[in-house]
Amino acid sequence: MDGKFKFENLVIWHKSMDYGETIFTLSKQFPKDELYNLTSQIRRAVDSISLNISEGSIGQSDPEQKRFMSIAIRSLAEVVTCLHKAHRRIYISEMDFNKSYEYAFNLMNMMIAFKNKIK
Repeated sequence: MDGKFKFENLVIWHKSMDYGETIFTLSKQFPKDELYNLTSQIRRAVDSISLNISEGSIGQSDPEQKRFMSIAIRSLAEVVTCLHKAHRRIYISEMDFNKSYEYAFNLMNMMIAFKNKIK
């Protein structure tokens, strides 16, 4: 990894970046009338995860880094809710929902563990 910025060495940042691209691609299949609603919401929420992980890692105190991780975790929960909405509205398949949900669940556990290690 050996990134120049601290966050570039974090597995959770890389996984959140990958998840962002997955969700972006998945949301392309949402109907056009959702562009300014659910599509926009899920894309902003998923991008917020990696953005907050990186922001919290730069020259912040431990309480400040924990705060940014909490925001990232809440953003991931928002993505999961958007996935449920997309699935209920039949915008995504059961398989896509399950795959995205499982990834989110594993990422959430990793993020919570990382947050708990911050002093």
